Formats: sequence, C-alpha cells, structure tokens
Amino acid sequence: MSSVPSLSLFVNKAFSMEKEYPPKRKHPPHFPLRERDNQTVIHFVTVCTKDRRPLLASPLAHQTLLDSWQSTDSFQVGRYVLMPDHLHLFCTPATLLPDSLPRWIRYWKSLTAARWPHAIHGKLWQRDFWDTQLRHGESYANKWDYVRLNPVRHKLVTQPQEWPYQGEVHPLEWHEK
Repeated sequence: MSSVPSLSLFVNKAFSMEKEYPPKRKHPPHFPLRERDNQTVIHFVTVCTKDRRPLLASPLAHQTLLDSWQSTDSFQVGRYVLMPDHLHLFCTPATLLPDSLPRWIRYWKSLTAARWPHAIHGKLWQRDFWDTQLRHGESYANKWDYVRLNPVRHKLVTQPQEWPYQGEVHPLEWHEK
C-alpha cells in the first residue's frame, strides 16, 4: 500500500478550498477618487436601510433625504431613485478638493437619521454602502436606464415615470477631454 494520497482526495481538497476562496467581505471596498484628465467624476451609489426595512418610499422620507443632500456642498446629487428598502443615486464632487465619498455619505446618513420622522424604528441605515465610479457618459445613461426601471421590476408601478420617489437634484453633465 502506498502512503501517497489518492488523486480523488487531492481533487476534493482543492475543490473545497476553491469554495472558501476568496473570503467573503464584510464591507465593500471604497476605492479613492480617480480623476482622469478633464473627465467628469460620477459615482453610482447604493445605500440600504438597516435590515432592509421598507422605510424610504414615503413623501416625508423623500423630503428628508432631499433636505439632507442639499445641505452639503462637497458633493452634488444628480438622479436618484428611492426604493422601499434602499436607494440609488448618482453624485459628483462639487469642489476641487472634495471630501471623501465615505465621509460625505456618513454625513448625510447621520443628518437624515437625526431628522427622521419615525425615530421609533431604531437605526435607519446599514453601516456601509456600494459605490462605483463610472467610466464614461454612456455608462451613466445605461446605469440610469437600469435604475429607473427598478420600481417596475419590483412590481411597484407599471411605468417608471409613475414612481413618485425619484428625481434629479442637480443635472450631472458628462464631460470628456
């Protein structure tokens, strides 16, 4: 008898290691802002409520978020869609030396939570968020088309324009060199 492990044992071990790698992340990475020549920097951001509770799709929640976004001058919010348990927004730095995106999001999340009309719900937001820096104007248009159809995919309305919890705070124009 050979003391060399069988090939099937080796394959099974390799397969089980594949399932464990890469390790699951607890929080998404937030890469630093990358400016490219004279191109516009636009971020696509998704923020969820704590435990995905359906708290955002109401006129009062909508206005509270708008007030919070408009009270800061480090980033400008472009188009956005509020879903019951999460929101999608596009934003761009509003100053030459902007605050970090995570710091700005923490700011308006805390401001919104402090002004939240339904304080009995406990924590309002999940701790982190997802973000992507868009690469070109076409991806902005494509992402927006996808985002605006979210209420339709979730069967909340039949047409995207029927959803009342969406809009545009500042027009974000894509500029390339």
